[in-house]
Amino acid sequence: MGSEAVVKAFEAIDASIALLRAEVAESRNGFPQHTDPLAAVADGCLDILAGISRTEARVAALKAEATARYADSARSAAPPDMPVQAQEMAIAAEVGCVLAIGDRAAGMLLEQSHALATFLPLTLAALQAGTVSWQHARVMVDKTATLDCDAARVLEAHFLGADAANPARGCPAGEMPAFRFRRKARTWRERHHPDSIEKRHAKGARDRCLEYTPEQDGMARVSAYLPADQAAAIWNRITAIARGLQGPHENRTLTQLRADVFAAAVLRSDNGISGGGAEAGGPGMADVPTPRAEVLITVPVFSLLGLTEEPATLDGFGPIPASMARNLLTNGADSFHRVLIDPRDGAPLEIGRTSYRLTKAMRNWLRMRDGRCPFPGCSNQSLDNEADHLLAWHHGGTTGISNLGQPCPRHHRLKHASGWTPTPASQNEPPDWISPSGRRYKSEHQDWEAPHWPCSLGQQATERQHPYPPMPTAVRGTVDYFREPPSAGDEFLRTYLDAK
Repeated sequence: MGSEAVVKAFEAIDASIALLRAEVAESRNGFPQHTDPLAAVADGCLDILAGISRTEARVAALKAEATARYADSARSAAPPDMPVQAQEMAIAAEVGCVLAIGDRAAGMLLEQSHALATFLPLTLAALQAGTVSWQHARVMVDKTATLDCDAARVLEAHFLGADAANPARGCPAGEMPAFRFRRKARTWRERHHPDSIEKRHAKGARDRCLEYTPEQDGMARVSAYLPADQAAAIWNRITAIARGLQGPHENRTLTQLRADVFAAAVLRSDNGISGGGAEAGGPGMADVPTPRAEVLITVPVFSLLGLTEEPATLDGFGPIPASMARNLLTNGADSFHRVLIDPRDGAPLEIGRTSYRLTKAMRNWLRMRDGRCPFPGCSNQSLDNEADHLLAWHHGGTTGISNLGQPCPRHHRLKHASGWTPTPASQNEPPDWISPSGRRYKSEHQDWEAPHWPCSLGQQATERQHPYPPMPTAVRGTVDYFREPPSAGDEFLRTYLDAK
């Protein structure tokens, strides 16, 4: 590759950027020939932003390829007697100086580039095509770093493979924020890790710890590494107490209240709160009520019965060991609510009715279907969200699951105060959103998976692989619940439920 060709290529890039900047500057004056000049300006800027996003991804792919290629050539050209550690230090130093970054950042870039160029071809191809960002590629590198080659390929194919046997549903990986993709990739990795979650959880439980980290400005951090059920219960209880303290005369934010409630709880003595004072604990903290904090846990019914060891799902966290779920649901953990799932497709069993008000069961179902606010990129957990009719009740909307969403307060207001409109939902998928510009943005969907059927039910091998035909679809209108002729599995499930 000649240096003259490289110079000309970058000159062409510079010229293209200058042309786009001129286009943005010209759009300030609108397009007089357009029927709606302001809408034309908005559409033009959004098109440029979308193009920039694709270009940034392609440049990131080129950067990774060039970094990996340079590292390979530098290793080949190194003197035979040069220690490997010295080689790597020299390579990282060169990359760091060229990019004006530190040695640590250069080392991370070299590792990520090597992984993309060597072990993650689908991720590199998506980056080259501009369908995922560099942040998404880093998530894929992180989540496959401790997997063997086969497991890494399966995880990568699930999210990016066109011919995957079990592709991810809903919003494509590159269309959701990278931090949301990180959580989704972690959840899938937990369920499909070559080592059982029971074994990995046992090791993690042995490593539980409490850490103290001094910070600046007279502050410090205390963090706990705990089993997920304990951490989730602590977080939701503190949040419930903090919300109870909010009111017209409370100036502290919810975040500040959580910190104060935590400090008050651990510093409390028989005579009140020890240490911290009124500023830290706030007025009346000694008499703070302790409301019940609820957590949903989704358990495959056969896993609950001990017939399989399939992981359960803790709302707001992800997969947890089956033994933890059974313990929570059978040993008096009354703040956890059981949600049994359909053996056919892994989705929660639906309940619907025609009145305006939702039952508690329907609200719990919504929480499990969506997991969070369905607005793209929002991380507000289901405990904070509000049930909402997608098509308003007074406009003929029903109270079926397919006409319900659970946006957070902020995006609930956005729906009613702007041109953002949710699309119809379905039994297993939350609504997408259409912006005022007419663009449609997909919501993130839960990756429900059909439960594992235990061999003890006596089914034939083919029946265990496909125990039910595909779920039927609605011919017209909104269908809230389907009932098919019972099979042997249905009868088994009904007998268990009736016994409860």
